[in-house]
Amino acid sequence: MKEVKNTQTVILTNCLGKIYEAFETKIAVLRDLDLEVMGGEFIVISGPSGSGKTTLLNIIGGIDRPTSGSVFVFDDDLGTKDEDFLAGFRCTKVGHVFQSYNLVSTLTVAENVAFPMEWLRKPEDQIKDHVHELLELVGLRQRSEHFPFQLSGGEQQRVAFARALANDPPLLLADEPTGNLDKKTGAKIAQILDTLKSRGKTVLAVSHDSEINKLGDRKLWLEDGKLMTQDE
Repeated sequence: MKEVKNTQTVILTNCLGKIYEAFETKIAVLRDLDLEVMGGEFIVISGPSGSGKTTLLNIIGGIDRPTSGSVFVFDDDLGTKDEDFLAGFRCTKVGHVFQSYNLVSTLTVAENVAFPMEWLRKPEDQIKDHVHELLELVGLRQRSEHFPFQLSGGEQQRVAFARALANDPPLLLADEPTGNLDKKTGAKIAQILDTLKSRGKTVLAVSHDSEINKLGDRKLWLEDGKLMTQDE
């Protein structure tokens, strides 16, 4: 399938800063960070541990707030929005794949994937059909009635991808999606990302995986709170 690109600015940060305070110590994680991502782009961000990669994804995803500067996603200034708006934003505009999976342990695979759709009160038949489609995409339809503890790490990560795509968000944020996986399982995750890229999703992935790096339209390096283009 032909890759879809458009000229809409999906993500725009200006002088973005984030400071954490702990025990009277201030730690500047992000410093005057500027980033622009266009619709349909696949951006890969890497950098040393503790450089703020996860923080950046969380701010773009409306989970965390910047200390300074601005972050616009689909023309919405997230720093000015209340929690009700951000909850809806996270459910409809952004799919977030966490490094630690963050599946609900008491729900089955199918129930985990269905949860974002249920939050939007979509029709039951529509939810059921879409859950089957998503589990087919990630190769786990036969595991629909299993619980997270019955799955391998790679299977849990694929469920996390299916859940992130439940409401067909135009933006996908993936935090080290293959970081805890073996090479073979990581390749399956890369294949899923490649499929999403071909469907025109805008993807921002934090990763040091060479297979995911190959998918990137741009590779960026985050260090000392700032982004720079990574040498090929």
